Amino acid sequence: MSEQVNEQEMVNELSAQTKVDPKLIRLVLKHEQTFINNAKANAKGEVDIDNDDLVDYVTGQRDVQLDELTVETILDAEMDYLMDKGLAGYID
Repeated sequence: MSEQVNEQEMVNELSAQTKVDPKLIRLVLKHEQTFINNAKANAKGEVDIDNDDLVDYVTGQRDVQLDELTVETILDAEMDYLMDKGLAGYID
């Protein structure tokens, strides 16, 4: 994650928005970061992340006991948070 992101603030906001325990949100974000770090960049240096693949990866981890909808809700809320802060966006 970027140094510009206050992780505690983000986790608290995601928890308030999704009603999911902050510990579980941190777990999802940890696995998300691993997935992103292992993704291959294209010729432009951009990494295209398919949300369905990401959700499948996170829910496939042994220590994640959340359903797909909950994981997707957390990831969507995180993206909204990062976009609001001007730190992320979607590639058309």
